[in-house]
Amino acid sequence: KEWLSKGHGEYREIPSERDFFQEVKESKNVVCHFYRDTTFRCQIMDKHLTVLAKKHIETKFLKLNAEKSPFLCERLRIKVIPTLALIKDGKTQDYVVGFTDLGNTDDFTTETLEWRLGCADIINYR
Repeated sequence: KEWLSKGHGEYREIPSERDFFQEVKESKNVVCHFYRDTTFRCQIMDKHLTVLAKKHIETKFLKLNAEKSPFLCERLRIKVIPTLALIKDGKTQDYVVGFTDLGNTDDFTTETLEWRLGCADIINYR
């Protein structure tokens, strides 16, 4: 219940860099998708993250427009879109950069992404 009140269980966009810090502060596990509207692969990532957000309510799933957040992209050294920043206790622990870890294909399964997030211990994966 507490998780749901903090926005867990859904995949949603945050409007600004300032919101990012607030969101990350209030949850132990956060997956943040840095995306660009014009990048097709970001839509593929969105589809999988929407499914995982409902399944793993222990983790908060967010997206942030990389073009509107230059400070964060610089600070987190985000160069490739899409990139998932995996944040635990307010600190970025790991990244999923592009689709390299996901079989280097646009057709990767939600299970593949779930496994990768489980490897980073950002979701409870069995």
